[in-house]
Amino acid sequence: MNRFEYADSRLMPNEVYVRRDMAVRLYDGDTKTNFESGELILTSHRILWGRPGDIPRGNTCLSLSLGYIVFFEEENPGPFSFGRSKKIVLHLSEPAVDKMPGPADNSLYNYVKLSFKEGLDPNFITHLSDTIMRRIWEFTPATGLIVSDTHTNQGNAKLLSHIKTRTGIIGIERSLQEKQKETDENISLAFQDLTKLMDMAKDMVAISKTISAKIRARQGDITEDETVRFKAYLMSLGIDDPVTRDAYKSSNEYFEQLAKQLACILEEPIKEVGGMMTLTDVYCRVNRARGLELLSPEDLLHASRQLAPLGLPIVLRNFDSGVMVLQIRSHDDNTVVDRISELLKEKGFMTAEDLAQSEGISILLARERLLVTEKHGKACRDDSIEALRFYPNLFLEEISSE
Repeated sequence: MNRFEYADSRLMPNEVYVRRDMAVRLYDGDTKTNFESGELILTSHRILWGRPGDIPRGNTCLSLSLGYIVFFEEENPGPFSFGRSKKIVLHLSEPAVDKMPGPADNSLYNYVKLSFKEGLDPNFITHLSDTIMRRIWEFTPATGLIVSDTHTNQGNAKLLSHIKTRTGIIGIERSLQEKQKETDENISLAFQDLTKLMDMAKDMVAISKTISAKIRARQGDITEDETVRFKAYLMSLGIDDPVTRDAYKSSNEYFEQLAKQLACILEEPIKEVGGMMTLTDVYCRVNRARGLELLSPEDLLHASRQLAPLGLPIVLRNFDSGVMVLQIRSHDDNTVVDRISELLKEKGFMTAEDLAQSEGISILLARERLLVTEKHGKACRDDSIEALRFYPNLFLEEISSE
């Protein structure tokens, strides 16, 4: 109780009225006090307690600054505590040195309790938590001049909509609830936008199918170059007719058609990157082209395994290291080995990073090509703490010179 001060019950400038509760008793820690059945006023700066009828007349009351409250919690009576009222426990910081006189100079406790004889209004916890979180008293300190409640409320009604500093356990819980609510609202908006996007995508797919049908029907009126160019535009938009599982009765038929589509859309891109593309890059490229009809990694792998049996221009290849790529069927390792051998002689040595930068390929593929060159006996490695470097196999040159 040594944090309470004697004060005038009227509101001060910059102080805003929040709520009033009746029949409230004060506890000093767990000890009952004689301050019972009083009227409690919560403001933006203080908690005021007085005898019934004293506060409206501006008489002296007890005042507790909200700045003392470290955190608060609700104390419910036990299952066998019949007739006991709910309490709010206010955990307080040490009293200020310049604190005004109050009902007690010393206290054994660093907390007080508010006991609500007529029942605790759940809104009291919400209002108290919001008021403490805003910490208006830190930004607009109340002065000692006394003004009427009406003037104060009219002049400062907007203060409670500012400043959202969090404090205490209840404040943290309140903050988490607000963030959860905001997240739920954002997710709801996102799904609304996604629904609209899917509806638009369906319309675009329908349009692309109609145009594709007209192209096939008017094959003689449209040149081959125009047809290829238009299909490329459709693919860049990601709205070409994707192969989907529900369009086929069996999985085998689905994977065969999917493999044909993979060969159709990947043959040129794979040639552009040197005749070989990792399966992870294939997965990203294909799903970008398919739009909302995304492929699973398993479906892509099953379809890739159908490329070779169907005699398509690209095939699946597994390296000894476990790396999986799609490569052009006409890809020749000997040509690649000869190319890298010449680079090694020209540069003296190369790392995977060097080869990737030189050839414009990924580091993973560059490493595999160096390993293939080594496997063919035209490169030697030097594995040190600096890097894995590959050198020309000089033993072959010595043998050939003899």
